[in-house]
Amino acid sequence: MKERVTIREVAREANVSIATVSKALNGLDVVTPKTIERVTEAAKKLHYTPNLMGKQLKTKTTKMIGLYTHTITGPYFNTLIEAIVEEAGNYQYGVNVLISSDKQILSSHLLGNMVDGFIGFEELIDEESLSTIRAEGVKAVFVDRKINDGSISSVVFDSQKAGRIAAQHLIENGHTKIGFLPGHPNVYDSDERYLGFQEVMAEHQLPINPDWTITGLFEEKESYENIKNYLLTTPRDKWPTAWIAGNDLSAIGVIKAIDELGLSVPEDFSVIGFDDIELLGYFKPSVTTIQNPIQEQGKQAVIELMKLINNQKKGESKTLDCQLVVRETTKRLSR
Repeated sequence: MKERVTIREVAREANVSIATVSKALNGLDVVTPKTIERVTEAAKKLHYTPNLMGKQLKTKTTKMIGLYTHTITGPYFNTLIEAIVEEAGNYQYGVNVLISSDKQILSSHLLGNMVDGFIGFEELIDEESLSTIRAEGVKAVFVDRKINDGSISSVVFDSQKAGRIAAQHLIENGHTKIGFLPGHPNVYDSDERYLGFQEVMAEHQLPINPDWTITGLFEEKESYENIKNYLLTTPRDKWPTAWIAGNDLSAIGVIKAIDELGLSVPEDFSVIGFDDIELLGYFKPSVTTIQNPIQEQGKQAVIELMKLINNQKKGESKTLDCQLVVRETTKRLSR
């Protein structure tokens, strides 16, 4: 019997990523019509047409899992989606990606039996929604919060530890005036990273200057604009000597702002980010960061969801470790 064609083979044939194949076959408008056509042709050529409807009639399952989120932009999501799609394929499952900021649309998908379970990175799923999910026995794994309750699991990074490591690295290099660019408010990774930073600063009896806590929102543009504005409007003797950015994109924005003003990283400021995204391999100076296993998060999220779907376990929380990667944007303070 001929082996089933995998989504990886379709991606190779179309010369795109696995994540792009999933987006194209789900008809998401973030993919260009030309790319959708190329992916569709590759799928047809390789006969990548899993009979999901037939399986649903026989097993009363959809053979689909959902990925529900408000955005899929940025390197983190590209890596996460690719890992989720690939691992789901190992279970002969497809992935239905829903991007929406409409709570009603989200709720209809959560409870509409359109998928066998879902992976969530969605702040709109609040405590009220979680109560409904529990009551209905919907299988779910979250990657944006720590939770383990009945039919719900989570796979998260140890972001508090990551924040501690970042602060400790800078302090060990002589920095006592450290600024922080948090991500979105009330988002698990952002809050936990800042908490870890606060803990280490307190342990070393170092003050946290509120003027050095600057909005970054996990975005390059926001971080660039806010750091540039701060440096232009604040006397040099009031500056910190180092910045901890909420993620790597934010760190890149900080570095670009510093460079544009004729300053240097790491000579004038040390900068550290989080995640260790692939983009860092093409950016100079190379960015010191806290490496998070994004691919492993996507893979483990699917594995945990399949256990819930197959009633092999109750919900539990899994925390993935992190590690410091020292590159060119941090150095020992010499002034």
